[in-house]
Amino acid sequence: MTDLTSDESAAPSTDPVTDWASDYDIFDPDYVTDPFPVWDDLRAECPIAKTERWGGSWLPTTYEDVVAMARMVPELSSSDPIVVRPPDDGPSDHGDGGGSYHTVNAPPISSDPPVHTWSRRLILPYFSPKATAQHEPFTRQLCHDLIDAHIDSGTIDGAAEYAQQIPPRVIAHLLGVDPEKADDFTEWVRGVLEVGLSNPAVRTKYRIKIREFFMGEIADRKKNPGDDLISDLLSAEVEGEPISDLHIAGTCNLLLVAGIDTTWSSIGAALWHLADNPQDTRRLVDDPSMLPTANEEFLRAYAPVTMARVVQEDIEVQGCPMSAGDKILMNFPGANRDPEAFEDADQVIIDRQRNRHVAFGVGIHRCAGSNLARMEMEVAIGVFLERIPEFSLVDPSAVTWAGGQVRGPRQLPIRF
Repeated sequence: MTDLTSDESAAPSTDPVTDWASDYDIFDPDYVTDPFPVWDDLRAECPIAKTERWGGSWLPTTYEDVVAMARMVPELSSSDPIVVRPPDDGPSDHGDGGGSYHTVNAPPISSDPPVHTWSRRLILPYFSPKATAQHEPFTRQLCHDLIDAHIDSGTIDGAAEYAQQIPPRVIAHLLGVDPEKADDFTEWVRGVLEVGLSNPAVRTKYRIKIREFFMGEIADRKKNPGDDLISDLLSAEVEGEPISDLHIAGTCNLLLVAGIDTTWSSIGAALWHLADNPQDTRRLVDDPSMLPTANEEFLRAYAPVTMARVVQEDIEVQGCPMSAGDKILMNFPGANRDPEAFEDADQVIIDRQRNRHVAFGVGIHRCAGSNLARMEMEVAIGVFLERIPEFSLVDPSAVTWAGGQVRGPRQLPIRF
């Protein structure tokens, strides 16, 4: 299933945090499990925190600041695949979305205009509501199949055996690749976005695997075109010129790194909430029409993704002097918990009507695949409630979370 070794999977070891305003640690185990009190304290005392850990970064915590900074283009750049991690001496990743050496970027999310403009326009038709609906029957059958495999046992790991199994297979279906590669996709994404954030060698290893796989798929589609996204991109043109193989590989990489871990984290967090809040589960079972509204609230309350930007020239934001090259964490999860933006922000209200959350980001880099993610989440939670209307956590202390820049449950033992 995975060849991540125990050493590769080990959690980073750092000194404990004594001052979150000047020395925060996004990998701190307590922060990963429950970051909400930290954000609350910072909003009151130091709304934009700073740290030198993991290469250094800034952390805004208010809705107003996060939204404003996300819209600061080109002052804050996304032209590289930006992660907060220790510096390393490995190959850098630059270019038009193709990258250099062994790895690839993830356009349009890892690009600035003008490359961002045409690369985003290129993929948007594949993630429209109409296009996304075409994948709903596959997703629904997949969810039923996953539950069928566990329904007689009375237990299921809502993360590893359900949520984490859905997006990789949907993405494989969308790309027209061998569905058996789904387990590899899971391993590769964890290697890049989870374990690799604190282990540069692991991150490079899995980025190479991703590049080699998609370059192979592109070569195959040139010989055997099909009805899939890779084939379509190979036949597309921008200003009369074909798109480079490296850019196409980068776009496929985007679907992996931005469409798998993020979505399974959202599905898993929603199941975690429902397993621990039977009153909400009962309301949704009794009235399934509430599910879309409830899912928006789960996205707000448990937003998984913290993107990042790089300061292009010395600037000052809310009195904080930021230097060219500084990294800024676009703390969308923290923004979604800001009481100045949301009434009862610390409560999960599944029928919340006014909900302008930024779980999918904001500005030009807002998630292009949000329709697909919403469809997967609605189908996954809907089928689970249909098949398993009553369930609970086996042991709350057995639930584990992954953190860093994508937060979500990784072990979620459920009984029913």
